[in-house]
Amino acid sequence: MLGLPLTFAAPFVLIALAALPAIWLLLRITPPQPRRVDFPPLRILADLRPERETPARTPWWLLLLRLALAAFLILAAAGPIWNPQSEGSSRAPLLLLVDNGFAAAHDWRDRMNLASGRIETAEREGRVVAVAAMAEEPQDIQLLAPAAALERLRSFKPLPHLPNRQIHLDAVRRFLEATPDAEIVWISDGIAGIDKQGFVDGLAPLASGRRITILKAEQSPALALADIANAGGQLNVTLVRAEANGRNTGIVRALDLKNLPLADARFTFAQNATETNAAFDVPTEIRNAIARIEILGESSAGAVSLLDERGKRRRVGLVFGGTADQAQPLLSPVYYINKALAPYAEIREGRGGVADAVNQLLDEQVSILVLADVGGLDSEALAKVTSFVEHGGLLLRFAGSRLAAGNDDLVPVRLRRGGRNLGGTLSWDTPKTFAPFTRESPFFGLKIPDEIGIRRQILAEPDGDLPAKTWAALADGTPIVTADKRGDGLVVLFHVTADTTWSNLPLSGLFVDMLRRITALAGAASDPTAEARNAENQTVAPRLTLDGFGTFTSPPATARAVTRNYAERASAEHPPGFYGPVDSSLAVNTLVAGDRLASLDYAPLNARMAPLAGSRTVDLRAPLFSLAIVLLLIDTLASLWLGGHLGNLFGRMRRAGAGAAVVLAALLTVSVAPDVHAQEQKPPLTQESRNSALTTRLAYVITGDEQIDSTSKAGLTGLTQVLGMRTALQPGDPIGIDPSQDELAFYPLLYWPIVATRPAPSEAAIRRLDAFMKGGGTVIFDTRDAFSARPDGAVSAEGQYLRRMLSTLDIPELEPVPADHVLTKTFYLLDDFPGRYATGQTWVEALPPATEETSNRPARSGDGVSPIIITSNDLAAAWAVGPRGEALFPVVGSDQQRQRELSFRSGINIVMYSLTGNYKADQVHVPALLERLGQ
Repeated sequence: MLGLPLTFAAPFVLIALAALPAIWLLLRITPPQPRRVDFPPLRILADLRPERETPARTPWWLLLLRLALAAFLILAAAGPIWNPQSEGSSRAPLLLLVDNGFAAAHDWRDRMNLASGRIETAEREGRVVAVAAMAEEPQDIQLLAPAAALERLRSFKPLPHLPNRQIHLDAVRRFLEATPDAEIVWISDGIAGIDKQGFVDGLAPLASGRRITILKAEQSPALALADIANAGGQLNVTLVRAEANGRNTGIVRALDLKNLPLADARFTFAQNATETNAAFDVPTEIRNAIARIEILGESSAGAVSLLDERGKRRRVGLVFGGTADQAQPLLSPVYYINKALAPYAEIREGRGGVADAVNQLLDEQVSILVLADVGGLDSEALAKVTSFVEHGGLLLRFAGSRLAAGNDDLVPVRLRRGGRNLGGTLSWDTPKTFAPFTRESPFFGLKIPDEIGIRRQILAEPDGDLPAKTWAALADGTPIVTADKRGDGLVVLFHVTADTTWSNLPLSGLFVDMLRRITALAGAASDPTAEARNAENQTVAPRLTLDGFGTFTSPPATARAVTRNYAERASAEHPPGFYGPVDSSLAVNTLVAGDRLASLDYAPLNARMAPLAGSRTVDLRAPLFSLAIVLLLIDTLASLWLGGHLGNLFGRMRRAGAGAAVVLAALLTVSVAPDVHAQEQKPPLTQESRNSALTTRLAYVITGDEQIDSTSKAGLTGLTQVLGMRTALQPGDPIGIDPSQDELAFYPLLYWPIVATRPAPSEAAIRRLDAFMKGGGTVIFDTRDAFSARPDGAVSAEGQYLRRMLSTLDIPELEPVPADHVLTKTFYLLDDFPGRYATGQTWVEALPPATEETSNRPARSGDGVSPIIITSNDLAAAWAVGPRGEALFPVVGSDQQRQRELSFRSGINIVMYSLTGNYKADQVHVPALLERLGQ
């Protein structure tokens, strides 16, 4: 039936119908013919003009078409409505309950139209109405006149949080007690609120014996976003619904802070599933720029999820200061860091030497740079890392033998060089554990496992600021994690290694939690120590909030500030949105991780259920206007046809279409010139490099001093001949190289005689040398000054030259070759390593401290080969032989023959050590291994 609005249009319709005959007569009147003047000159001029023909009358079918057009326009202006509500002749008061949580926002207009229709029907029936919104704060429910009830209804709007309907039970109970004959109509969204089934179970006894009607959709159409995980290589979003509702596919869109779209992702629900996932597979930079994710077509706060700094995935660059043979699973510190951070960050590992790796990672715009046992950086890399930190980067460093011997200032506190070992000087008897984290520490609240044990650490020098820079300490109070602000960035230092050589911390879950909290500090605008201290007390006010439709608005007057560590779902006092300043906003969302939507069970109410769709009224204005427009187009075409202009119009359209086709074809034929830039190719390998790759060869550095270079070549030639005669190794001829130009990766051992009068190596040579040592190569630095050096004298010129050169290299902590070092047993059993001189000291990478288990073993070794060997005994001069195999230089010692033999044995041991590593340590331990295995 036609609704009430058509009543107001009846006079206009009657007037239009009465005017139709007059319009008919006017259109049928033949227009008057122009009077012809019988004057010959004028008659001649008149004959020159074509006579204009006007039809005598309008065709009846065109007149009928125009009358229908006018009728449809008049009816559309009247605003007719189809199928209004009719509730019979009941006079009982009406209690109208309206759900206005975020789940009702999807079809809010339909719900409001339905509620308005109910109130208008009650007005026609002379009933009074009371209305209540279920997501608002409870108020006393009062009966109102229908007009006043409509005004109150128009003030309702969807709120951006889950409702707590149970808090309205007291007001409903008081109303029903005062109005025992009231009828209850509940326009429900079908979604359980915070109270779950509490409201339904509480309303059931109150509504017993009353007429209650529930209007709801057959399946709740609401979709919402619950969990967002920026993990792996993509951003994963979890979508939820209360029940299968037919909305099985859709699109999720990611936007930035300026509300500009960044990416779209499709989602698909299984047939009866209530949960599914969508993934944004975009680069980290784009993922970190995402501030808002929304479901397209779902205008509700629950379909929007906001991201703050906690949701960003940091790009972490890892640099290991050790050699290639140490960079293996379970041995390398990078392995443990990678395993700990991989679920929460994007990991990038640097390639090449330390300087090259640092430059590569900084060029890739990492947020966090991790240096694991890196002792020193060259001037260029040091300047870049310093600039990275001062401009907001986070530098995370781990201790190790190289850092213990390092000398850069990129540490938060002054360090005591060396270290503190279990059983050594300044040591403790048993491994120490962590002291409880203080409230000022970012680690506050983390549980410390009882099994954590620290066996070695790098000590910090006492300082007045040391307590403020300490994030974690041992039970005796010595710092184990320190940090300091540098410019806009942060430097953090673990005073233990990231592997298990100094502690078992990397094997614990505490290590993962600590790294995760440090990662979350990247880009922090404030002091993290102060922020951690005030996290529970500091509050941030709302800056932008979401309304029920998911649109950003100014915070309402009822919004309250939240604490900095707030992680709960939104509420009436804390609506969803961004809290705090722009550069450190805190996001509050309608749903949090773990939230799911559930359907309400209305069975306890024994109510009459009515579908929301079947109760809606239909506004007829749109279809009537559409019909009027169609008739207008038909009238226009008919008029052109009657006037003979339709053919001309089609001809012009065909000509215009042909021209447009020509222009389009011309545009399509324009092609973009291909990129003619050829890919840059590396220069081809030289023949010498090819030979070195196929044959093992020893190499020496060309210093530019002709005598020294000839001695180095003769010495390595003599050592090569001895190796061929006494071992299975058949090396090729030795070769001289320039570290700044030649490839070093083909040579296992590099002999570098120090010449104080020569210029210092270039930056390129230093970087290549560092990459060579990191790649597993060994360099022998020979100062050749043992004869002139004195035990308590000043450092020689060669020694000073070597110190300056090594200050820009990342070298490990060194020690004189101990008696149980595997280098003394790789081929021959040796006590020292003489050359032309026998009084000099030979230095190698320091071994880990001996434990009770290893102290009785005949040989010890580290995880790899020492990348550096320093001697002053002039090894090449002792090895040097002439064309006939004769010695070229005498040795300085009491027994020259014995000393020369020992120098060759030393050379063989060094070559075997550089080629085979620490396998000899395992071989000499066979009896101990068999004993442990019980064989």
